[in-house]
Amino acid sequence: MGIVNFGLIFLNTLVLVSGQFLWKYGLMQKEVNFQNIGDIISLFLSPFIIGGLTLYGFATVLWLFILTRVPLSVAYPVQSIAYILAVFGAYFIFNEPLSTTKIAGVLLIMIGVSLIGFSSNSM
Repeated sequence: MGIVNFGLIFLNTLVLVSGQFLWKYGLMQKEVNFQNIGDIISLFLSPFIIGGLTLYGFATVLWLFILTRVPLSVAYPVQSIAYILAVFGAYFIFNEPLSTTKIAGVLLIMIGVSLIGFSSNSM
């Protein structure tokens, strides 16, 4: 897998994680209990939720393009970089706890992604 393809996957991952952050932020802005249709409609009219959905739409189109260039067995595991971005992003943006166990898990993901990335070069 070349640097351009890796860059495309990384961009796709950044867009997806950004969409998740927008959703989380939007949900934090109001109390949503999913008890009635009015709450759900109000939620979907939030600019943060709409923004997150828009990012997901863009990421989907980008992902379709990526799949024309990169084998799924390589692209999908590399996209697990999203876990790393989410853990550290949640820590810095939402002040969520960052434990030693989470850091160890992130390191294991990084090792796994590296192994997959290097193994794809031998194809």
